[in-house]
Amino acid sequence: MKHNMKKTVYAAGLSAAVAAAALGLGGCAAGTQIPDTLKVQNIGAAENVITVTGREEVKVVPDMAQIEYAVYTREDTAAACQEKNAQDLNAAIETLKGLGVEETSIQTSSYGLSPIRNWNSDRQEITGYEMTTSLTVSDIPIDNAGTIITKSVAAGVNGINSVSYFSSSYDASYQEALKGAMAVAQAKAQALAEASGKTLAGVVHAEEFGYRPETRYASYNSGGSAKMAAAVEDAAAPVMPGQVSVEAQVTVSYELNE
Repeated sequence: MKHNMKKTVYAAGLSAAVAAAALGLGGCAAGTQIPDTLKVQNIGAAENVITVTGREEVKVVPDMAQIEYAVYTREDTAAACQEKNAQDLNAAIETLKGLGVEETSIQTSSYGLSPIRNWNSDRQEITGYEMTTSLTVSDIPIDNAGTIITKSVAAGVNGINSVSYFSSSYDASYQEALKGAMAVAQAKAQALAEASGKTLAGVVHAEEFGYRPETRYASYNSGGSAKMAAAVEDAAAPVMPGQVSVEAQVTVSYELNE
């Protein structure tokens, strides 16, 4: 029998049935953590629809690295400081190219030249100049990252600001996570439908959330770049990329059969 007033799932018995059904969903997608929140939307004669969310996370091992170097110089005059910095920077770039890094993967990302003042004096006179140039090197195979870091330091790099890792298979992994999220959403909707004494008729609306290509990067920011550079100068730098999380989330609305 159809009723004009909308049915909202508030009854304690139905809530318990839904909770029990949801707890039995752990086997539908291995390693999936089902979100605690469920949204039930307008189950009624006019809008016989329920809306649920699904989330899945896939872990992938990175195979590429991006390194942000720093070349720091300190000299008595601005001109001498800039000249020395350029020399060290060019030496590092030539070393990178000699190690097989493409020119398109090397970018001077920032410059900074500033005076050094004696803040303890009344006149705060300038005692010298310092300059830092940041150099970003991308598309480095993980297997070569340790050697490239070590050789770069030997060539004149005296700071490492960050090492970032990413997976070249991010898009394929995201598609896998997206399918898993849809499977979770369907299982949850099935449990709600059964608890309501109904069955699923089909999907009427679906929304995707979570596609963030920039999150393929997992960064390590060194606390002291000079110390880090000194530590890798005499030996190949250890590179431990760990894993990158690829996450997908969907919101899906299902029509119910009477």
